[in-house]
Amino acid sequence: MKNRLSKNSITAVINNHIIDYPTPLNFNYWWGFGSLAGLCLGVQLVTGIFLAMHYVPNIELAFFSIEHIMRDVNYGWLMRYAHANGASMFFLIVYLHICRGLYYGSYMRPRQFAWISGVAILFVMILTAFMGYVLPWGQMSFWAATVITNLASAIPLIGPSIVEWLWGGFSVDNATLNRFFSFHYLMPFVLTGLVGVHIALVHQYGSNNPLGVDSKLNKVSFYPYFYVKDLLGLDYLLLLFSYFVFFEPNVLGHPDNYIPANPLSTPAHIVPEWYFLPFYAILRSIPDKLGGVICMVAAIVCLAFLPYFNTSKVRSSTFKPFYKLFFWFFIIDCLILGWAGQKVVESPFQEIGVLATLYYFAFFGIVFFLGNLEKKQDQSN
Repeated sequence: MKNRLSKNSITAVINNHIIDYPTPLNFNYWWGFGSLAGLCLGVQLVTGIFLAMHYVPNIELAFFSIEHIMRDVNYGWLMRYAHANGASMFFLIVYLHICRGLYYGSYMRPRQFAWISGVAILFVMILTAFMGYVLPWGQMSFWAATVITNLASAIPLIGPSIVEWLWGGFSVDNATLNRFFSFHYLMPFVLTGLVGVHIALVHQYGSNNPLGVDSKLNKVSFYPYFYVKDLLGLDYLLLLFSYFVFFEPNVLGHPDNYIPANPLSTPAHIVPEWYFLPFYAILRSIPDKLGGVICMVAAIVCLAFLPYFNTSKVRSSTFKPFYKLFFWFFIIDCLILGWAGQKVVESPFQEIGVLATLYYFAFFGIVFFLGNLEKKQDQSN
């Protein structure tokens, strides 16, 4: 009897959240990125588990264990390339998902906690991806770990102790690699739990829609009416993913990571993966080390507080022409930050990075100002 009840309860959850989930009639293709992000997470989990079977978290063997996976393990090259490029696909989909939320006001009440949980997912993704980037133990992996972990030393009083704990000693060494491997294996499961919380919070009040109008009437079940839109998005994602895995598997990586880590040889220019570049540019734009760390973390925290910066009652950008203009400037600004983050720290890239950083944080003030302006216009009318 208990097994029957358990089975029925699981079936009910699947039915309520996937099959008969009430979906707004005016959904467009931008609402498919959530499910695509979930599929990307699944790919990362499966490929990561298979890679962990052959990876050796030792500074003498890590680099060569990757080569062993690529050359000697059946379809090891496929698992490795799918995992490495899958991280880029995951971040691309999540960034597009965030942009859709910004444009259509998905961060506004009563869905503010769903938005905050989404920002928490992004933060855990960044930590997980960074630790995974260190594992191949190439030149860029080693020096990225050295530079980024050293940032914690800027924290007053406890900074040096945090750095020593992260390293497991007095330098980036074998203990560091073991810790990063352990956390990189653990964090995706934490991420899966956060995704479950995020879905539950989204479904608590129902999905937003392009018009931003809440309605309990103009809805149909997700299956069989809207899943085909997600399937079309999946087709395009698989085409893009397959292109990188089979034809350009290394184009998104750095060639220096095919050189074994050497603590005595510093690369001419340390560059993180493309999905870290906007935050890396913000970090470098601040001349003070502690200030740079604060601003880099604040760039993510500000997204979480966006529901509280917002003072507008209108949800969708369709009806907010001024916000729409500043939104597209914000997207261009993020692209500029990504471009500046891969350049050498010199003029004019340094100045461009500073200006782009200023607008990044100014955008949240603009959201607050525009909402108050709308209120004044409503009162005058």
